[in-house]
Amino acid sequence: MRFRILGSGTSSGVPRIGNNWGSVDPYEPKNRRTRSAALAWVGGECVLIDAGPDMRAQLNAAEVSAVDRVIITHDHADHLHGIDDLRQVAQNRGDQVPVYGRADLMDRIRDRFGYLFSGNALYPAVLTSHPINADWTLGDASVRFVDQPHGRITSLGMRFDEDGKSISYALDFVELTEAMATLYQGSDLWIADCLRRRPHPTHAHLDAVLGWARDLRVGRLLLTHLDNSMDHAQLSAELPDWAAPAFDGQEIVLE
Repeated sequence: MRFRILGSGTSSGVPRIGNNWGSVDPYEPKNRRTRSAALAWVGGECVLIDAGPDMRAQLNAAEVSAVDRVIITHDHADHLHGIDDLRQVAQNRGDQVPVYGRADLMDRIRDRFGYLFSGNALYPAVLTSHPINADWTLGDASVRFVDQPHGRITSLGMRFDEDGKSISYALDFVELTEAMATLYQGSDLWIADCLRRRPHPTHAHLDAVLGWARDLRVGRLLLTHLDNSMDHAQLSAELPDWAAPAFDGQEIVLE
C-alpha cells in the first residue's frame, strides 16, 4: 500500500499571502505547504482524497494524470474548490470521474458545481456523484469510514487496510469520538490533523493529537494540516521517535 501527502498545509497554506511565513523557516522547503490532500494506491486503484485549490499543481508534482475515484471529506473551500480541475482528469481518463462523499455533502457539491455533473449543450458532464453510506472493499483491501466533529459540520475520516497493513487518514477534526477511536485503534500509520500547538475551536492541536496517538497505540504518527507556526525542523526535534510532521510530496509505502 502506497500513500502520498499531496499537501500538508492548512486552509491558507504556508506561506500565507503576503509571504507571511509566521514563525517557520522560509529556507526549509518542507515548510512550504499547499492545502491538505492525499493520494492512496490501494486495492489496485489510485484514490484521490480531496480536491482543493492546489490540486492541479499537486497532481503534476506527483506525475499523476488520472485517478480511479475521488473522496471528498467535507465541503470547506480548501478541500473542494479545485474540483473544476477534475475536468482534465476526466479527459485523461477518457471517462467521467466518480466522486464520493456523504449523501448530504454530495447534494451540496452538486448544487454548487452542477455543471460538472450534468453538463450542458456545449460541454459534457465530467463527474459522477456517489454517496458513501457503507464501507468499501477494493480488491483485497478494505476502506472504512467515520464521521468526525469539525465545528458545526463533520468531516470524513477513513482507514485503509491491505495485506495486513493499515493507514488511517483523519483531517479536520477537533475531538476524538468513540467511533473514531474504534476505527483508528492500532493503525500502523495515523495521518492526523494538527493545526498548531494552541487549542483551536475546530481543529486538533499538538498535545491532544500526541495523547490520542498514545491511547490508540498507533505504530507511527504523521502530523498534517499544519499552519505557519509549525516549523518542520523544530517539530522533528521535539517529537517522539514514532511521530513526525508531514510534508508536501512525502510518500509512504507499507509492505
